Amino acid sequence: MSGHNKVQSRHTERQRDREEQGAMDGQSSLVQEVLDVGLPSSLTSPKESAIDYIYTACYCEENVYMLCKRLCQLGLAMPDASDLFVVFISNSNCKVPLWRQKSKSSLEEGFCIWDYHVICIQKNLKGKGSAQVWDLDSTLPFPTSLDQYVSEALRPWAIWDAKFFRLYRVVAVPMYLQYFASDRRHMKGEDGDWSAPPPLYDCIVGEDGAIHNLEEYIRMKDEQVLGDSKEALMQVTNRKFGVLLSEDGLQHLFA
Repeated sequence: MSGHNKVQSRHTERQRDREEQGAMDGQSSLVQEVLDVGLPSSLTSPKESAIDYIYTACYCEENVYMLCKRLCQLGLAMPDASDLFVVFISNSNCKVPLWRQKSKSSLEEGFCIWDYHVICIQKNLKGKGSAQVWDLDSTLPFPTSLDQYVSEALRPWAIWDAKFFRLYRVVAVPMYLQYFASDRRHMKGEDGDWSAPPPLYDCIVGEDGAIHNLEEYIRMKDEQVLGDSKEALMQVTNRKFGVLLSEDGLQHLFA
C-alpha cells in the first residue's frame, strides 16, 4: 500500500470519461422526478444499472442522497428508507484505499486512495440474505452483496499500514435525508472556480436550516469508534451524524 501515495481527492478528481455527455443527457427531468413526491405512471420497471441514477462525478455524498430517494420511489427500498444506511468511508488522515473503482486515475484492479467515499448499504430487514451495497463509483454489480464488496472493493486483509486503516460513519437514511446539507464549498478553489462541475439541481439544505455540514460526516477520530455492535445498532437510527465504526464493526452491524 505504501507504494501508492497519490490521493484521489473529491476536490481534484475531474469529470470522468464514464458517461461524458451521456451522463448529463436527461438529468434535468430525472432530478425533477426524484425531488417530486410521486413518480410518473409510465415508470413501472426500474433498471438496476448505475447509469440510470442521478450521478455527478466527485459529488458522492450528493449522489448517494439522490440514490436513496430514488430507491424508495422505485420500490427497491422501504418507503420510509428504514432499510437504507449511508456510509462515509474515511479516516483521520483522509486517506482510504478502495479497489474496483471507476475513476480515470485508478490503477490496476481499479485501485485508488480517496480522501473519502460514500456508499449506501441496504439491510435485509427480514433477516434473509446478505446486505446489499449500492456504489455508483464501483465496477462491481449494482447493487452487490456486502460480502462481495468487502472481498473485492474493501479487501481489509490487504492493508498493512495503519495510516490507511479505514473508519466508517454509518448514518440511517431517514436522518441523512433530514439533516444533510452541502453548499459545495469544498469543491471550489481559492480562485472561486469549480474543481469539478456541480450537480444541475440546487444545493441540498437540511430541514433544520443547515446549509453545509459535510465535514461533520467526514471528520473521524479513532477514539470516537463504537466497539459494541449492539450499541451501534441502537444508536444509529437516532443520531444525526450516525455512528463511527471500525472495519469489523461495519461487518458486524450488517451481519
